[in-house]
Amino acid sequence: MLMMEELREMDCSVLKRLLKTDAMRHRSGKQHSVSAGSCLLLDCRPFLAHSAGFIQGSVNVRCNTIVRRRAKGSVSLEQMLPAGGEDEREVLARLRSGLYSAVIVYDERSPRAESLREDSTVSLVVQALRKDTDSADICLLRDTGRPSFCAGQEGCFNPFLPHDVRGGPVEILPFLYLGSAYHAARRDMLDALRITALLNVSSDCPNHFEGHFQYKCIPVEDNHKADISSWFIEAIEFIDSVKDSNGRVLVHCHAGISRSATICLAYLMMKKRVKLEEAFEFVKQRRSIISPNFSFMGQLLQFESQVLTTTCATEAASPSATLLERSKNNSSPTSPFVFSFPVSVAATSNLPYLHSPITTSPSC
Repeated sequence: MLMMEELREMDCSVLKRLLKTDAMRHRSGKQHSVSAGSCLLLDCRPFLAHSAGFIQGSVNVRCNTIVRRRAKGSVSLEQMLPAGGEDEREVLARLRSGLYSAVIVYDERSPRAESLREDSTVSLVVQALRKDTDSADICLLRDTGRPSFCAGQEGCFNPFLPHDVRGGPVEILPFLYLGSAYHAARRDMLDALRITALLNVSSDCPNHFEGHFQYKCIPVEDNHKADISSWFIEAIEFIDSVKDSNGRVLVHCHAGISRSATICLAYLMMKKRVKLEEAFEFVKQRRSIISPNFSFMGQLLQFESQVLTTTCATEAASPSATLLERSKNNSSPTSPFVFSFPVSVAATSNLPYLHSPITTSPSC
């Protein structure tokens, strides 16, 4: 068992010098991606805390309650850094190969190594690093409250902060935007945000600029009979394809309130492995007017259950595999992500999310 008293600590001033060196190497062309620096920063805070403000270049560790329960005190690197995207795969490969000279971990409430709890995310991450890597120098960052390290230009700029919902589409993730048909018809807005693709979640909104942008249509009506969940995987794959080509996608419907918001929620739940409640609050902070209809909320709850159940089964079979990789091999209507959820609800007495549209999901 690793003694946390043996964990080295790093001051913010030292990290600032390391980041400056990596930035200079990046500008000179000696490194080609975010994950190719000499030091790796692992943000051990929850997904929403990371999204609300993070040290530039850091990677968010995913160590949710499901992973903790299955790990029983010994989390692997594959579980913490699932190989979902190109950067994540590169980070994991570089860790395995010992190509990082230093790995710096931090959270929001542990200023010193001696104060770390044995069951804290930082402790689990450090144990996994010590077990699976040899050459990297592992350090705990102290005084993480300094704003000069956050992503952006002045102070603690957060690239995920809400935009004015009346002014333009809102950024959900750096490559994923949520908006309305009005936004989709504004070429100036789309170009200003460097949008390259649009996911049109409607049956009647026109695609105005088909010669300029990539389009995909999901012909779903905003009513209680519509089965939007059968489109979740196809929509997620489209968003990922845009991301993998270094593009940006705007997901829109007519008002940007129900259908397009539902797709964005499904994407966050699957790719970030968060519950509906967490995803809903995250998106609502950015676009306060979102309100998926009653049936869509039910289908999202069913999707949450399927995602978390499949996550447990996937981690048991192969911790490094991702949900989307497995679903790509089964995109037919027999896919486990195409649900038989009753989209027409006759009775509501057994539906506790009538008053609050969010409920917690069952655990594994």
